[in-house]
Amino acid sequence: MSDDLQKYLEKRLESPEFREEWEASKLDYEVARQLIQLRKKSGLTQEQLAAKVHTKQSEISRIENGDQNISLDKLRKIAQAMGAEVQVQLKPAKPESQVFQK
Repeated sequence: MSDDLQKYLEKRLESPEFREEWEASKLDYEVARQLIQLRKKSGLTQEQLAAKVHTKQSEISRIENGDQNISLDKLRKIAQAMGAEVQVQLKPAKPESQVFQK
């Protein structure tokens, strides 16, 4: 992320409303960013990737733009088409001492 964009984001995150929306969409953004990066590194166009996954280019575009939710199964198929694998990690949102206390 560029310095200007980082500064802009930090300023916007001061707003509780913006922060809430950002936190809600952060995972979607990260998945889309990684898919775009991997597709470009693989030397594939959206159309070529779509053909490998047996879908339409428009669906790949919607996924990359964050306009469409992606299932884990579809994410796995897309990753495999680019020679990658999906890794998922769940972690407590609060410190463990607070999460696991009765």
